[in-house]
Amino acid sequence: MKPKVLAIVGPTAVGKTALSLEIARKFNGEIISGDSMQVYRHLDIGTAKATAAEQAVAPHHLIDICDVDQVYSAFTFKQLATQKIAEITARQHLPIIVGGTGFYLRSLLENLDLGGVETADEQNRLRHDLEQLLAEIGPEKLWQQLHQQDPAAAAKIPVSNTRRVIRALEVIKRTGSLFSIQTQHEQPFDALVIGLNTERTLLYQRINQRVEQMLAEGLIDEAKWLFEQVEQTAQAAKGIGYREFWPYFNQQADLSTTKTQIQLDSRHYAKRQLTYFRNQLPVSVNWFDLFNNQNARQEVEQLITTWLG
Repeated sequence: MKPKVLAIVGPTAVGKTALSLEIARKFNGEIISGDSMQVYRHLDIGTAKATAAEQAVAPHHLIDICDVDQVYSAFTFKQLATQKIAEITARQHLPIIVGGTGFYLRSLLENLDLGGVETADEQNRLRHDLEQLLAEIGPEKLWQQLHQQDPAAAAKIPVSNTRRVIRALEVIKRTGSLFSIQTQHEQPFDALVIGLNTERTLLYQRINQRVEQMLAEGLIDEAKWLFEQVEQTAQAAKGIGYREFWPYFNQQADLSTTKTQIQLDSRHYAKRQLTYFRNQLPVSVNWFDLFNNQNARQEVEQLITTWLG
């Protein structure tokens, strides 16, 4: 039997941490962070890292494992998460992956052959380049590029399915192997994915409030410490909640402008996260709204119980 893996995904500020703690308590779970920034030591506030009290509720893994001058990639995450899943399963506990970095989760559940170190930043840049190419040359010519590189994949993907065409070209470029072969990889886990979302106005309000709270908790000092440790090009310095402070510390922007920019970037990121989770994961996502559906938590628990049964 394949190891069972539960994943809790969704945009920022939607309640993933709180739900994961509840599920871990009730189902004897251990939490694996699927976040590309929570791996960094000392970056606690801006990454919305679980507090010490929250981490005491259940074992947490892949948090505080890197210094801020190190690179952490989907390749590294897949290796470490696979190892942790095996260890947690051997203890007869439930592995629970929690986070918003979609490509990390996809690489794990889809068993992608990443072929080496690749950051989420690099992966996003590649997809952006392909989307730009689509806008320049159109669906037909983009599909022709896929047909030239991987005829077997192109034969199964309509010209009109540009999202799938881009995904295939992305995999070929990233791994150096054919997409038609990649898609034959057996998924290594029996995965259940819980997605959290709520109506956009409330979500954006919660994001704005979270930024306010982070500032009140000392985000400026945390960002200043990071600013003193690494260059602006460092992977850790590119995270939302930190990169926006570079103009502020260089006296090119005031605090109000910086706060507004963090809120804006966070809202845009939430939108991209939702798009990714809806379209890119190899398994269906079961969506719940914890804020507008009073029965959502009970429904989540029932779904997990049935899946585990």
